[in-house]
Amino acid sequence: MAKRILLIEDEPNIVEALSFILSRDGFTVHIHEDGETALGRITAGAPDMIILDAMLPGRSGFDILRDLRADSATRDLPVMMLTARGQAKDRQMAEDLGVDHFMTKPFANEEVLAQVHALIGS
Repeated sequence: MAKRILLIEDEPNIVEALSFILSRDGFTVHIHEDGETALGRITAGAPDMIILDAMLPGRSGFDILRDLRADSATRDLPVMMLTARGQAKDRQMAEDLGVDHFMTKPFANEEVLAQVHALIGS
């Protein structure tokens, strides 16, 4: 069975690009675009991994990550933050909140795939 990735991202071009490269590599990709309802989508869908943007409508990816790590049911769920916010303070905040990997946009497709494989295999 294909590993399920939940992509929480509101930029259509990023959604299209990541969906294509991950699906082509054998992953099942589900999309969610709203920060406010993201936690409900995560608990309803039980993904194997989350790719999370920092800047989302409703709630930030940092807030979502904080909630994920505070809940025993989602504490160990692999999360890769993929964001245009690449300043050192943003990376540090994500690391302090327990992100598994932090990557900035623009990104290389091969780097995204390598990190997904490192976090959840294939």
